[in-house]
Amino acid sequence: MSYRSSTISSKLVKTKWLLDGGAIQSYVPKTVAFNYSNLKAMFALYPTVYFKPINGSGGFNIVRIKKLGNSYQMQHDSAKSNYLSFDVLYAKLSKRAKQRPYLLQKGINLATASGRPFDIRVMVQKANTGAWKSTGVFTKIGRPGKVATNYNQGGTIGYFPQTMLKAGFSKETIQKKDQELRRLGEAVGRKFDRHSSGFRELGLDVALDGSGRAWILEVNTRPQFYPLKNMVDKSLYQRIISYSRQYGRTK
Repeated sequence: MSYRSSTISSKLVKTKWLLDGGAIQSYVPKTVAFNYSNLKAMFALYPTVYFKPINGSGGFNIVRIKKLGNSYQMQHDSAKSNYLSFDVLYAKLSKRAKQRPYLLQKGINLATASGRPFDIRVMVQKANTGAWKSTGVFTKIGRPGKVATNYNQGGTIGYFPQTMLKAGFSKETIQKKDQELRRLGEAVGRKFDRHSSGFRELGLDVALDGSGRAWILEVNTRPQFYPLKNMVDKSLYQRIISYSRQYGRTK
């Protein structure tokens, strides 16, 4: 689909932008290029690490790795495999990384709603006035046992307040978190504008950990929102579309 909004595919470049100063830095989990020493260092810091394609989208080819004592468990989709040593794990990951470059990211233990892990999409768009506006906040609820929450990975789309209530958050906390995420989306838009030009839309994927702290997992420059069309309440979809038409996107 062709319309007027800049894109950048490298997750490492986008992470670098987010880390170049200011309050946004505190929302970014440690993210580094995949290599032997970085893998070693990440497991010295965190019990769970994600292995993601640098230029991937849609939740495809994301691998979750957990350190279990002296061994490691790797999960892709819903398939799990165990590796008895670090070097065997590294050899397996290196094989995958021959086809495309990968990064490593600190694993966030996602909040759950009715036992299902979820993350949050913050849709932020630039009106013709030039101002960024967070036009939608909704949840992507994963299938039990899957690594990614994406719609095309079998996940479902949820309303933010209802999902948060099911996750045990109070109405007051939900309202505050909604405001925080909207401010964050607009701040990220302004941050991207300082590094490049032509951006009209961004989709932040945000995880909440068990304590409710927000983490930016990634920023999409071609965010999908068509699943919102299937929701009973179409107002979110209609609001996003009313902004996207200003830069030539009709679906």
